This record gives sequence, C-alpha cells and structure tokens, in this order.
Amino acid sequence: MRRSQRMAVLIQRLVEQPGRVFTLSEFAREFGAGKSSISEDLALAREVFAEDDLGRIETYPGATGGVSYLPVRSAERLAKSTGALAALLSAPDRILPGGFVFMTDVLFAPSWAQAIGEAFATTFAGAGAEYVVTVETKGIPIALMTARALGRPMVLLRRDSRVTEGSSVSINYVSGSSQRIQTMSLPRRALPQGARALIVDDFMKGGGTARGMVDLLGEFGARVVGIGVVVATAEPANKRVDGYTALLRLEAVDEEARRISLRPLTERPSW
Repeated sequence: MRRSQRMAVLIQRLVEQPGRVFTLSEFAREFGAGKSSISEDLALAREVFAEDDLGRIETYPGATGGVSYLPVRSAERLAKSTGALAALLSAPDRILPGGFVFMTDVLFAPSWAQAIGEAFATTFAGAGAEYVVTVETKGIPIALMTARALGRPMVLLRRDSRVTEGSSVSINYVSGSSQRIQTMSLPRRALPQGARALIVDDFMKGGGTARGMVDLLGEFGARVVGIGVVVATAEPANKRVDGYTALLRLEAVDEEARRISLRPLTERPSW
C-alpha cells in the first residue's frame, strides 16, 4: 500500500470512531508497515488537522503507543457555527402561538445535530464524561451526536418505564415551564453506580427538567460533570440548576412584531 493510500485509510479509521484509542500495533498489522512509518503518517495528519481546524489527533506514549481523534473545534469555528444556528432559529416563520420557537427540524437534521454535538464535545472535552445522558425525545439526536464525538455511550431517560428494559428507578419532578409534576425513569442496567455523566438537552426555561435529570442520576450515585443545552431562556434568570452551558440564549419572542431575539453565548467553562 502506498503512503497516500495508507494515510487515507488511517484517517478514515480515526474519523469514523472518535474517542477510540487505536494502538500503533493495530495500524502496523493492518497496513504491513513499521510503527515508525505509522508515527510519521500520524504526525503529518495531526499537522494538517490542526492547520485546517478539522479536530484533534491525540497520541499517547507507552510500550505499545496509541492514537485517537476528537472532533473538537477552535473558538473561532465554534462561534461561527453557533452564530449561524442563532440566525437560522431567529427566522420569523419559526414563531409559534404562545411565544414558542419551532426547533425540531433543525435538531433532527443530521448536519446540524452533528455540529451541535461537536460544539458540546468541544465545550466538555476535558470534563471526563463517561456517559452522555438526555431525556426523550427532542434531545436524542444532539445527545447521540455528542456521545459519538466524545466516543462515549448515550443513556436515555424515559418519561415512563418500559417492561422491555427491566426494573427501573423513577422519580417525580416539577417541570420548569409548565409547573406540572412529571415522571422520568432510568433502567437499573443502563448506568453503573458512580458513573460520570454529561447531561445534554435541547431547551431550558426554568431548569425543572434538568433538575429532575440530576436528581435521577443521583439515585445511581452518578456524578454530573456538566449540563449542556442548545437554547436557554433569559428569564427566569435563576434556574433550578447551576453551572449549565447554553449555546444560545433566547432573550424574547415578539409575536406581534414577528421578531425573535436569540444570541450566541461565548462563555465556556475551562476544564
């Protein structure tokens, strides 16, 4: 295999499985090349990826050595993508009766779900999450893409328990938007005790759902290492959870003027 062919396949292997650590021995056996040649290939790929903001190729020292890929983005690229998302969701025809904003088509579009997932992966890359957690249903695409970008499994909290998932733990919580008592559940086999969990969701108003997710994870002894939401409302200012990160802030929806005030947030936690 020529070097150009080898590098094309090597990069494809890394990009299709973000977060997985490949050993140099794996690549050496697959390509019939020495580890020194593979190391040179990786060094060149890492340089190109860094220059073109394509993500981060990490190498790990040791007896066998290893390499992994994370689709993290620069602050400039992240600001550009969140700005484009804000512009898209600010279109007047997205205003629904009651002052709501229609977001479902964007969240379920693979390209946008991937971009949002990579934004969360960039934000929480150093948080040490072992699982990405969301509640059904609109948070599923972005949580799945976040999990893929981090190379971690996704865990789904349900509105009710399913007999096909075995015994579950359920809690009641008060929704921050409707102020209604609702239920969410998690199968006992879905999450090990003491896991480090990253919560991802599509929207936050009062933070009641996020609070319920934190409380339910607490029943498993899980440690919540971060909370990421696509859109958070400016009011109420005091949410039921602290330390969340929103990509966009919804300032106001004027139904009469047909105007949505939505802006990207630039604050990011440092891990």
